[in-house]
Amino acid sequence: MMYDIGIIGGGTAGMTAAIYGLRAGKKVIIIESLNYGGQIVTSPNVENYPGIESISGSDFATNLLNQAIRLGAETELETVTGIREDEGIKVIETTGKEYPCRSIIIATGVTHRRLGVAKEDKLVGAGVSYCATCDGAFFKNRDVAVIGGGNTALQDAAFLSNYCSRVYLIHRRDEFRGESRLVKPLEIKDNVEFVMNATVKAIIGESFVEGLVLTNKITDEDFELKVDGIFMAVGQIPKNDVFENAVKLDGAGFILAAEDCMTSHPGIFAAGDCRTKEVRQLTTAAADGAVAALAACQYIDRA
Repeated sequence: MMYDIGIIGGGTAGMTAAIYGLRAGKKVIIIESLNYGGQIVTSPNVENYPGIESISGSDFATNLLNQAIRLGAETELETVTGIREDEGIKVIETTGKEYPCRSIIIATGVTHRRLGVAKEDKLVGAGVSYCATCDGAFFKNRDVAVIGGGNTALQDAAFLSNYCSRVYLIHRRDEFRGESRLVKPLEIKDNVEFVMNATVKAIIGESFVEGLVLTNKITDEDFELKVDGIFMAVGQIPKNDVFENAVKLDGAGFILAAEDCMTSHPGIFAAGDCRTKEVRQLTTAAADGAVAALAACQYIDRA
C-alpha cells in the first residue's frame, strides 16, 4: 500500500496535517506510538484556541481525530524505528511493518522534562502545569511557583506576574542560566520573589496543589511555600533520535525546519513542537500541520 503522506505523530500538528492532506485528495496515514491527541489530552480546560471558548483537551483531541477519520485517514498504533528512502520512495519503518510514502511529515512533539518528585504526575491539571501561557489565566489572583532557571522559566514568571498575586521563581543555583535582560525586569516587580539555591523536595496536596516543600542547598534545611499552582520549566525533550540519519537536528535534538516546515531532506517535513521554533502552542502546532501538509502536496504534485 502506497501512501501520499505518511504522518508520524498523532498530536494536534499531525492530525491537522492529515485533515489538510485529505482535503487535498491525498491518501494519508497517521502512525502514533502511544495515544492520539498528544500532550493536550491532559489539559482539563483549553481556553486559548481561537473560535473555541472552552473545551477539555481530551474532547479537542477526539474531535480532531474523528474529523481526520471521517475524511478518510488511516491510523496505526505502532512505534516508528526509522525512515529510509528506496528509489525515490520514502519508507517509514516500525516495529511491526513498513509503510511506503511519497512524502513524510514528522510531528512527534516533545515531552516535558519532569522533576521526578512524588505527586507530580498525579496533580497535572490540578495545579501542576508545564505551560504558563496555556494555564496561567486559571491562577488569577493566586500564588504560584515557577521551577527553573533558564529563559523559559524567566519568561513564564514574567507572564504569570500579570495574573497572579505572587510568583515564586525557584532555582537550584545562585544565579539564573537565562539571559540577564529577562532577569532585570523581574527584579523590580513587587509580586515576583526569587528563591535561589533551592530544590523541590515534595509537592503538598492530595486532590489539588496546596504548596511545596523546598530544601535550601546551602543550609540543607527544608521549608514550605504555600502555592496553588506549580509551573515546571526545566526543559523539553524532543523525540527525534530515530530520525537523525534522515534529517538534520540541532544540538538539542530538534529537527531543523523553518516556518515552511521543510527539513534538510526533500519530501520530509517537520510540524509542531518537534521542530526548531520559538513558540510552541496549540495554535502554532495546528498552523504547522497545515503548512506541512500543503507543502507535502506541492512536493507530490511536482514529482
